[in-house]
Amino acid sequence: MAVVRATSKDIDLLARLMRAEAEGEGELGMLMVGNVGVNRVRTACLDFKDIRNLQQMVYQRPGGFEATTKSYFYQRARDSDLKLAQRVVNGERFHPATRSLWFFDPGESTPCPAQWYGQWNTGRFKAHCFFSPTEEECPEI
Repeated sequence: MAVVRATSKDIDLLARLMRAEAEGEGELGMLMVGNVGVNRVRTACLDFKDIRNLQQMVYQRPGGFEATTKSYFYQRARDSDLKLAQRVVNGERFHPATRSLWFFDPGESTPCPAQWYGQWNTGRFKAHCFFSPTEEECPEI
């Protein structure tokens, strides 16, 4: 059962985003990026009050994803990418991205900061640090 509405075109878009943002971090890293994207659609808080679907989430400006400015994002999604995107749309969640709305790569030798734009660090997976709002700020995630 999907936790956000998604057409096959939406699944393709999310799959391309997940690959472009985290392919180097393997399937689990891609799934975590998908969690962040789905969480942004599910919530109506903070920077995401007007984000109601996957297309709005992927192309949000400001605050969207850098990968959408790179040519790799526009390449066709592979079957394996589509399956990963469908998993997160269906509600699978992966720590530390379970409730995260943000992630970034601070650099190999740089530790994750405790907070980023006022949001708490929930952990790191390979290169990416993940940040989540409190339950009081965004209860619906």
